[in-house]
Amino acid sequence: MDPLLEGYRRFRAEVWPAERARYELLASKGQRPQTLVIACSDSRVDPQTVFGARPGELFVVRNVAGLVPPYRPDAGYHGTSAALEYAVRVLGVARIVVLGHAQCGGVEAMVEGAPEPARDFVEPWMRIAEPVLRALPAEVENGDLLTHCEGAVVRLSLANLATFPWIAAAATAGRLELGGFRFDIRSGVLAQLDGGRFRPVA
Repeated sequence: MDPLLEGYRRFRAEVWPAERARYELLASKGQRPQTLVIACSDSRVDPQTVFGARPGELFVVRNVAGLVPPYRPDAGYHGTSAALEYAVRVLGVARIVVLGHAQCGGVEAMVEGAPEPARDFVEPWMRIAEPVLRALPAEVENGDLLTHCEGAVVRLSLANLATFPWIAAAATAGRLELGGFRFDIRSGVLAQLDGGRFRPVA
């Protein structure tokens, strides 16, 4: 626990004095984030860092591969869907962003098979993205397969967002904007999904 406690002490000494008023306002007025980010749990890809956001600006959902499951209101446990419901129907966010990334272990588990110790939950979770493997274009070579699938998973998650009736209705009415991004860990380049292709953000 020591590294965490040391990090907290740095926060109190270096960050809290400058951000205290913001935290007090967020505590008294409540949160009103304008953006919901669905991102991977990967420790190297922090949405708040990538987007340069301050406390209270992003409502963040993180899971393996940043996947959005299709709309399926049943008795199962739906952590990601619950967060979508709260962000859209209670907080009234103005945009939803799916943030994928390079070197995604979840996508690798889908393509190459999950590691033996991660088959209870990772393997069935990644089945959500299996339509990506069934729709591989013929020109995708082995070396480009993971990169292709990382982008395709973002597209699939955006398509699954549209299966939620209250998301589809808000998007059609122009009250909700949907967008996809892919972050390259090695280069630090963020690419935005535009016209079906990922284009680096200038």
